Amino acid sequence: MSVTSDIVASWRHPRKVIASHLARGRSEPFAFSLLVVFLVLAFVAQWPRLSRQSVLGPDVPLVQGMVATGLALLAMIPVFYLLAAISRGVAMLLGGKGSFYSARLALFMALLATSPLMLLHGLTLGFTGSGAQSLLVGGLAFAAFAILWIVMLIEAETWS
Repeated sequence: MSVTSDIVASWRHPRKVIASHLARGRSEPFAFSLLVVFLVLAFVAQWPRLSRQSVLGPDVPLVQGMVATGLALLAMIPVFYLLAAISRGVAMLLGGKGSFYSARLALFMALLATSPLMLLHGLTLGFTGSGAQSLLVGGLAFAAFAILWIVMLIEAETWS
């Protein structure tokens, strides 16, 4: 499947999507590519907010904000790997039968599946700024991510 098909399918059948990826066999480049696509989309999602900030406060140029955001997202790569390892540790304590790879794949796929909501959140921040609207959209994005991640992680831990 293509990445866009996986994103749409993850909203309907997250367990089937993660099971199909696990059935492909272990492929670290594939798992990392999911994370990279998510990071690129997360970077693009920040453009409206950064553009608004540069227009309203010209003391911070747009390019400077974009470079800082890009570097911050790149610095998050080890954090995502650590988060996946922690989730695998918790799953082991609860009797999970998966692997660290399956935990990474579940996290990265859940992040990628919620990227459209991140893009919407970025647009909301760009148009309305910080406020109730952006809090609502951000909260919905986080809740969707948490639900998808838990469902995918459960499937990854029971898949064998």
